[in-house]
Amino acid sequence: MAGRLEGKVAIVTGAGRGIGRGEALLLAKEGARVIVNDIGGSAGGEGSDQTPAEEVVAEIKKFGGEAIPNYDSVTSFEAGERMVKLALDTWGRLDILVNNAGILRDRMVFNMTEEEWDAVIAVHLKGHFTITRHAAMVFRQQRSGRIVNTGSESGFGNMGQANYSAAKEGIVGLTRTLALDLGKYGVTANTIRPRAGTRLTMTDELQAAMAKARQTQAAAGGEESSAQSAISTIDELKPELVAPLVVYLCTDAAANVNGRDFIVGGNEVSLVSLPGRERSIFREGGWDLDSLERVFPQTLGDGLRNPMPAQAK
Repeated sequence: MAGRLEGKVAIVTGAGRGIGRGEALLLAKEGARVIVNDIGGSAGGEGSDQTPAEEVVAEIKKFGGEAIPNYDSVTSFEAGERMVKLALDTWGRLDILVNNAGILRDRMVFNMTEEEWDAVIAVHLKGHFTITRHAAMVFRQQRSGRIVNTGSESGFGNMGQANYSAAKEGIVGLTRTLALDLGKYGVTANTIRPRAGTRLTMTDELQAAMAKARQTQAAAGGEESSAQSAISTIDELKPELVAPLVVYLCTDAAANVNGRDFIVGGNEVSLVSLPGRERSIFREGGWDLDSLERVFPQTLGDGLRNPMPAQAK
């Protein structure tokens, strides 16, 4: 049933490629008018190009939808205000905000530069705030609105991505607070943790390895190796498969879904548990070091494993 979002207006950041493109297209197919934001930079955030945003706008118009491009950087507070104003000036309203823009500057933490840290935090974490802050004023006044933010399973911890992991899990915390701040005004805020083969995840090295694995598979036949199986899995993680959940969260049907986060990709959609206490210990008068040293291993520490134990030199 198309037209679930007829008459609605949406902003999608980072919508020129990959996941954001799929979100913008499906929102438009469901009747929303879309501001397609993309600075058109590299995967690391350098440079700019208007072509990606313009191409998505052209795709939307080709099937009869309405869309306009925007090339602002989400790192700018003023740019966030301009995007919201663009929606109001063009169509008189704003109903949906999908924060998707992102970059990567991967490096082991002991080699990471301050600039690499700041750039990723600025695009992901600050970039979610800059537009949300201005959209929230509109949503609060009209007492309705949908916000979908983009986290990552890397937020659970991922080697070589201290900046990205910190930003992405910060977004999840931001989302939970947005849900509390705005829920009473009829606004919902949720996070997705997408799995998709995009230009951020598909590095030149990985693409080369995939091509080699496909050649090996075609030549060898027989049972699929673990590497080939992994390649098949990556092939199934099409960016456009993330969009249906995002669009669902923007519909009236999801009005009671607020402050939650979801893993989505390929054939899977999973609800992530809210953080809470796993185990607790109590002691009258509080804990001292001797008591913790004696009790901790048999209680809180029982069964804990170091995910990356020290290796011999």
